Amino acid sequence: MTQAFTQTAFTNARTAPQLPTLPTGWPIGSYESYEQAQHAVDHLADNDFPVADVTIVGVEPMLVERVAGKLSWGKVLSSAAMSGAWFGIFVGLLLTMFTPGAGLLPILFGLVAGVAFSMVFAAISYGATRGRRDFVSQTQLVARRYDVLSQPRNAEKGRELLTNLAARTHVFN
Repeated sequence: MTQAFTQTAFTNARTAPQLPTLPTGWPIGSYESYEQAQHAVDHLADNDFPVADVTIVGVEPMLVERVAGKLSWGKVLSSAAMSGAWFGIFVGLLLTMFTPGAGLLPILFGLVAGVAFSMVFAAISYGATRGRRDFVSQTQLVARRYDVLSQPRNAEKGRELLTNLAARTHVFN
């Protein structure tokens, strides 16, 4: 039996899943936004810094939920009708493509069925909440600040490059 068909060949090809670990390295910069930290790492990359040694760490993470609007029966059902219509038309078009001589009947049937099923499921889902969540929101994970870390072997060079970037940025602002 050759190496290609042994258990060893298969186990060597697979890597164990990585568990979450704390970041390592020395801080070389600290920024108020993720965009600023990205810009700093981009500057390091542009200056041939070994960015494989760099980590961006969000410090003091927060889960932020931004409320976008109030929900009502009308909004729920009209939104469901619109998404159901698009899906129904798509299914109807597929049926028309694979049914010779069907005409517009499959598209019309798909449209009506898509709207009906979507509205029924949305009504059941919204009704089950009994008004406990009558709003739409988006959730984001953000941090108070973003630190850029580098492995010790390159930290001084990285700190110097980011100091030069900060000095140039303040001159132009």
